[in-house]
Amino acid sequence: MKSTFVLAATALLLWSAAPAQAQRKGKAAASAPTEMTVAARRLQPLFGGLTPAQAEQLLGAPYLTSLAGSFASRTEASRFFSTKGYEYLSESQPDTAAYRFNLAWVLDPKNPDAYRGLGIVASRNPTPDEAISLLTQGMALAPTNSYLLSDLGTSYLIRYEQGKKKKDLTTGIELLEKATTQDGTNAVAWQQLGRGYYYQEKYEQAWGTIHKAQSTDMSAIDFSLVSDLLARLPDPQGKFK
Repeated sequence: MKSTFVLAATALLLWSAAPAQAQRKGKAAASAPTEMTVAARRLQPLFGGLTPAQAEQLLGAPYLTSLAGSFASRTEASRFFSTKGYEYLSESQPDTAAYRFNLAWVLDPKNPDAYRGLGIVASRNPTPDEAISLLTQGMALAPTNSYLLSDLGTSYLIRYEQGKKKKDLTTGIELLEKATTQDGTNAVAWQQLGRGYYYQEKYEQAWGTIHKAQSTDMSAIDFSLVSDLLARLPDPQGKFK
């Protein structure tokens, strides 16, 4: 399962670099629930901004009962659908993944992986605001989850890149540092932390995190960051030239 989580974290970076058309704001959708069809809502995070009760009404109790019928509990069913969502993310099927994460959420609104998955899906938007909101909700349920922390930290760095607000950079780095503390093998977190240090002009520290990522998972290395770093400071270990 860990490899699937890493793929999902990588997807966050890839989709944020090539965002899809902006989605309709959840708040507006919730205030006018008849404006969106069921088919459209199933592809929107949290069914387009519904509450769990509204989502249950939308899908119908018999349907949800049938979904959970093969499992010992709704919580177990929720975990199954969030796992399937990550699998669809790894297969580059974000719409199918979004519906699975939505089902996971309505079956158990306390499943942090439902919010994380939907946050990754929302990272296709032109701005990371919705992703940040969803990932923050997930982190409130699992505050020490390294993957949630790294995805949220990455989202703040993306927002810093867009708006250059120092608070976003500081928050992103704090989250990524916590992510690496919680799991020293989270290569994506190390890589993104290097990006944050680069923005702070802490080039030697950035190289240190790149080497941490390299020793854990070479595929997580962002070679554009390596090139940027080389222009500022040669690799102290001489591994990248």
